[in-house]
Amino acid sequence: MWFVFALLTALAWGGADLFYKKGSDSHDRFSHIKIVIMVGLVMGIHATAYMFIQRINFDPIDFIRYFPVSALYILSMTIGYIGLRYIELSIASPVQNSSGAVTAVLLFIFFTHDLSIIEILGVSIITLGVIGIAILEKRAEREALQNRSTQRDKKYQIGFMAITFPILYCFIDGLGTFADAIYLDELSLISEDAALLAYEFTFFICAVLAFTYLKFIKKQQFNMFKERVKGYAAIFETTGQFFYVFAMSSNAIIAAPLIASYSIFSVILSRIFLKERLNKKQYAIIVVVIVGIALLGIADEL
Repeated sequence: MWFVFALLTALAWGGADLFYKKGSDSHDRFSHIKIVIMVGLVMGIHATAYMFIQRINFDPIDFIRYFPVSALYILSMTIGYIGLRYIELSIASPVQNSSGAVTAVLLFIFFTHDLSIIEILGVSIITLGVIGIAILEKRAEREALQNRSTQRDKKYQIGFMAITFPILYCFIDGLGTFADAIYLDELSLISEDAALLAYEFTFFICAVLAFTYLKFIKKQQFNMFKERVKGYAAIFETTGQFFYVFAMSSNAIIAAPLIASYSIFSVILSRIFLKERLNKKQYAIIVVVIVGIALLGIADEL
């Protein structure tokens, strides 16, 4: 079942990425804080409902035990949200989309795994495809910027900050996923339900702190009912997180690169809903990645 859970995670996070792109305001310097609030709110609601529906006795110790993983994830995601203000450079960066490969390499180095030829081939194809599609996106965005008749916005020019965001995201998210693999799969330090609740409640606390900062310190108006697009992104993000913990608990070294392919689904969804055009090279890479995903599905059945 890990394959199905990983695929559902990638689909959900691809949908979240679509709404992140659609709902991010490059002129709003508090946009990333508002996204944190919406994601934390939805996760808090989901965690509470899930706990009561499943009648789970959540131990506060699990909240503390899982905090290092939660902190790495939330930090990387916040950096990613900030990067949305530099969307034409950071989101399409091949570096940012390589975090799954970072995790797989770390797991391969520190833990013993026997991978079949099909699994190695599938992971390699997906990882190279994710990097390839990101390179093509970045190249297309650079050409679009150069062809604009108006003067380029300084924030979209290549600079230290624009390059720093994807690099930080890649390594912090990769470390977070590596830590998650240790907690859920390699050493089984925590159950899937406890990890899910601990992470979502931690994100909810961050949302409360972010709202307090935005409302009472920065004196900014915030109406969650007017942030519907960010809300949709939060729902997809939370849905993906639900399936993610179950995928990582079974076969983390394979699941991590597969889940990282959510950027491919984001490109497909952007083509459908945002009417973004894809060239032949992008279509070719998407087909190649789908072949890689199919190989992992076959390996799961063997």
